[in-house]
Amino acid sequence: MARTPKLKALINSKCPRCRRGDIFLSPVYSYRQKMNEHCPCCGFKFEIEPGYFYAAMYVSYALSVGETIVAGMLTFWLSNGSESPLLYLGVIFGMVLILSSFNYRYSRVILLHKLTPRIKYNPDLDKE
Repeated sequence: MARTPKLKALINSKCPRCRRGDIFLSPVYSYRQKMNEHCPCCGFKFEIEPGYFYAAMYVSYALSVGETIVAGMLTFWLSNGSESPLLYLGVIFGMVLILSSFNYRYSRVILLHKLTPRIKYNPDLDKE
């Protein structure tokens, strides 16, 4: 049986332990971003301890900084070096607003998959 690749599980917001169960109940750009409390496949509790996802704010901040830099550079390049602060503020504010659901979701997924060393993948749970 083939194992689910880690990158595929991360992109599809799957459980870091079994890589099968969904972490979120809804799609990325839905009105409500609701998380499962436990993995529907293996029963893993996503919020390991009270306040665990406060650390996701730092990941979200890093994602936002990267997106803001890219948006600013693209705006500069596409506007032929415009120096209008309103143009930059509008583009960057729009990008942050549009990508807020993405940042919320993937900051938590990255925290679970990459930044928590005590969560280990169990290939025995990676079954259809």
